[in-house]
Amino acid sequence: MGLAERARVDLAIEEARATGTTPEEALLHGGVVTQEALARAIAEKHGLDYLDLNVFKVDMAAANVISSGKAKRYESVPVAFSGTNGLVLAMADPANVMAIDEIALITGYDVRPAVASREDILQQISRLTRLDDVVQSTALEEEEQSGEAEVVDLRESADDAPVIKLINQIIAQGVERGASDIHFAPDGKELRVRFRIDGVLQEITTIPKRMVAGAISRVKIMSDLDISERRVPQDGRVGLAIDGHHIDLRVVTLPSVHGESAIVRILDQDGGVLHDLDALGFLKEEHERFERAIFQPFGAVLVTGPTGSGKSTTLYTGVGMLNSPEKNIITIEDPVEFQVDGITQVQVNPKAGLTFANGLRAMMRADPDIIMVGEIRDRETAQIAVESALTGHLVLSTLHTNDAPTAITRLVEMGIEPFLVASAIDCVVAQRLCRSLCSHCKERTILTSEILRENGFHAHVDIEAYKPVGCNRCGGSGYKGRVGLYEVMTVNEEIRSLTIERASADKITEVAVREGMRRLREDGLEKVKMGRTSIEEVARVTGTGAAIEA
Repeated sequence: MGLAERARVDLAIEEARATGTTPEEALLHGGVVTQEALARAIAEKHGLDYLDLNVFKVDMAAANVISSGKAKRYESVPVAFSGTNGLVLAMADPANVMAIDEIALITGYDVRPAVASREDILQQISRLTRLDDVVQSTALEEEEQSGEAEVVDLRESADDAPVIKLINQIIAQGVERGASDIHFAPDGKELRVRFRIDGVLQEITTIPKRMVAGAISRVKIMSDLDISERRVPQDGRVGLAIDGHHIDLRVVTLPSVHGESAIVRILDQDGGVLHDLDALGFLKEEHERFERAIFQPFGAVLVTGPTGSGKSTTLYTGVGMLNSPEKNIITIEDPVEFQVDGITQVQVNPKAGLTFANGLRAMMRADPDIIMVGEIRDRETAQIAVESALTGHLVLSTLHTNDAPTAITRLVEMGIEPFLVASAIDCVVAQRLCRSLCSHCKERTILTSEILRENGFHAHVDIEAYKPVGCNRCGGSGYKGRVGLYEVMTVNEEIRSLTIERASADKITEVAVREGMRRLREDGLEKVKMGRTSIEEVARVTGTGAAIEA
């Protein structure tokens, strides 16, 4: 391959015999070849694929099918699944048949070896080290450093290398596992660490009591909070790079009876903005209704739902579809969760006097075509947003209501004149997020009319669907990723008349359903029939409420 001269290789063979190493190690030690070049040569020699683990996207579910101890022993790490029962194994030495056989025996997969550099493999293994092992070793290291001293200066404790290593490892693993939040909660004995993955909290590990103060203080120092203040809530923000990937963290601390807890929200700046409503979970009819509304030249489109229901993602997707050089798009948000090229994004800053209301007023003087308001929180913001929609601007915003029709009555209750609400609002989307079934392990099942009734549906016939099982790829939960449930209400003339009459949300709902609006649970049932989620998930996120026809 032209990586070394023949004479230098012969010399390396002699050095290896004299020192009891291998020619490859002699070439590496002499600086003749790099780890990467050697790995490429080994792959060529054995007729195998070469994997650059800095570029190759490692499947974390595959990587976790063997322990970190086994991975270290054989300098091998699983990186992907192949076919129905294949496992791609990145190895530093593919001639190690014993490693291949044992991993095949342990996992039950057909192992397909590939070659990666020893350096890359060890780095990957270090990222895969189980958190419990890290906590245990960090606790021992911290104990050795602190000795018998019980009283430790908080800042010194937070700056100790073991505590820094522990918190970094927890955050890195949270990012790798796709967690949206990390919870650090003291219970008087120790510090519980939980990840919110696909909307559900999972306990990951616990941190010993003697390390609790240092761990919480480390999180506060990272986000530039006052570590001496433990009586009042604080919030901060920090940007991190994890393996070259930019991540923003929003940190909130809360005083509790057992001490301070910290909640870290993970915002992935490199996650990108989707440009496909179908990928979010919109079915054909809802897709058409929403798209028709956002491509209007003026009016207001509201997205409603509780915190964490994916409202911002839907708005960003809409903005992404509208984004073009011909349009001036301005957003005001708290915080700016994703940075989008081509649009002006304004961050709310109450300390400096920049609120949603006065920021929105300033935006109106900046010649916008499309305005996105992160959230309508008060009457003043609602009034300006509604007036903007009536003066030739397209306004996109979110509101906290349980369903689409209630958004109309909520604005009226906020003090906005009903005739303004009726004229301004063109479309309201209500949504929830439920977990998607793992495509690798879900099993076909029959939902009997009894099961459907238990979950809030009137049923006359049994329905074919799928149920969660659990496998290595989904971490045993049976679910992987999330899909949206939507109800999209187009505001027609009859609903406008009801709004002016201050009609109840129930009357508006009745008309909207008659006009073809599919309720959240009906949309959920469609996705159950399609095998995208389970009936239990739909019931969990929407409640059972009044029974709906299945």
